Parts: sequence; C-alpha cells; structure tokens
Amino acid sequence: MSEMFGLNAYSPQEIATRVESAGVAKARLPLLSLLMLGILAGAFIGLGAVFFVLVRSDPMLGFAAKQILGGLAFSLGLILVVVAGAELFTGNNLLVIARAHRRISTLDLLRNWTIVFAGNLIGAAGLALLVYLARHADMNDGAIAREYLAIAAAKTSLPFWTAFFRGVLCNALVCLAVWMAMAGRSVTDKVVAIIFPVSAFVAAGFEHSVANLYLFPLALLLQELGPLPAEHVITWAGVFKSMAAVVLGNIAGGSVLVGMVYYMIYIYADQGRDKTQDNLSARE
Repeated sequence: MSEMFGLNAYSPQEIATRVESAGVAKARLPLLSLLMLGILAGAFIGLGAVFFVLVRSDPMLGFAAKQILGGLAFSLGLILVVVAGAELFTGNNLLVIARAHRRISTLDLLRNWTIVFAGNLIGAAGLALLVYLARHADMNDGAIAREYLAIAAAKTSLPFWTAFFRGVLCNALVCLAVWMAMAGRSVTDKVVAIIFPVSAFVAAGFEHSVANLYLFPLALLLQELGPLPAEHVITWAGVFKSMAAVVLGNIAGGSVLVGMVYYMIYIYADQGRDKTQDNLSARE
C-alpha cells in the first residue's frame, strides 16, 4: 500500500496495524522491563527539557526565537525515546487502539499506563536531582536557574482548564509524532517525523506531563537555595493541580484525538467493510 502514496514509508493503514501490534506487545511486557523502560523515557524527556531550558535562558533571543529553537532542542527527548527505545506515558496513550480492537483488556491498558507513568516519574525526578547536584543551573550567572523557576511558576499558575486543554493539544501533537515515526523505515525518517510536531507543541506553550515531572522537581530543589520573588514561588498544591490537569489533558489528546480517530478510520471502518463483504458473499 505504501506505493499508492508514492512514498518509501508505511501507509497510514499500515501504521494503524503497526501501532496496534506494538500496543499489544507493550501491554505484555514484564513488570521489571516496563518499569525500567519507563525510567529511561522519563530521563530522556528530562534531557530534552535540559536542552530546552538552556536555549530559553538566553536573554539575547527574542520570544519567537526562544520558543522555536527551544522546541527544536526539546525534540531530543522523543527522539531518544523512539530511537533508543523506552516507554513514554504520553506516547502509550495510543494503546487505546489495541484496547478498542479488543486485543488487550482495560486492565492491561491501565497496568501499562500506571507502571510507565511511575517509571517516567522516577526517571525524570532522578535526572532532576542529578542536574541539581551537578549545579548545571548555575551556568550563565544563574540565568538557567531563574528560567527553571519562571517556567515552573508559570505552569502552576495556569487555571485548571487552561492547563487541561494545553495538555490535550500537546499530546495530540506528541502522538502524531509517534504515529508518523512508525511510518519511517530508517532512523533519519523517524527523526524528521518527530522534530516538527514536537517543536510545534513546545513553541506553542502546550503542556507535557512527563516534561513537567522533570521541571517541577528541579524547580522545587532550586527554590530551596534562597528567597525568591513571590511570582517565582511554587507550592506542592500548585504542582499537584497542574499535574492532574495536564495528565488528564494528555490522555484526552493522545487517546481520543489521535488513537480513537485513527482506530475509527482504519480499523473499525475496515471491520465494517469486512462484515458487509461477508454478508454479501453469504447471500451469493
């Protein structure tokens, strides 16, 4: 079918089949493997955030340049997840395709999401501790530390529904990046497919729950170093409110706007056509 599209890539129909099969395999991973791969993904996304904040901390860049260059830098995280291999909560929202097709159970789906999210938290928070101990945030006369604190404070100050819808938009783009990466036949294909959706969601200021699992712990550690302006102080209550809104938004964006939409187009619709064909054949 790929030849029909004039591309040396898997067609959208083939991607749907590959994503469904991958979802079944992910749901059946042993606990330890799943947790370890989740830890790696949290650390990988954190590394993308390290790169992003480094760019954002340069006061010589204008707003658009900071957002776009920061988004390109953050793409490192998902590239590492896809190419090096890891399990990311936001990308695994696509397991709803396998669930909708009854290839896995609801319990399998929730088990995967829970273990992977826990692993992502450990990996992201662990990286935050390492970055803190390495005093990376002291670079550029403390501009990086100030940027972390400003970013975290801005996130916790968002109203619940604003953070939710930013989470929806973010994971729609992340899952599209994962979807398109599944079309690639080479590392280059996958990297190119990932860069633009990821850089777009970062530049637009949308909310990624796993990135926040790195940003919030590091900001909480940094604010213990000394008194801060009131606008840069973050609280645990603000962190939990933000995380709840963004996680729910990410699930809605990835599972519904990408996973279920493509399921309805390429799998459910095909089932309907197959049943119609079977009925016609039976009548003949």
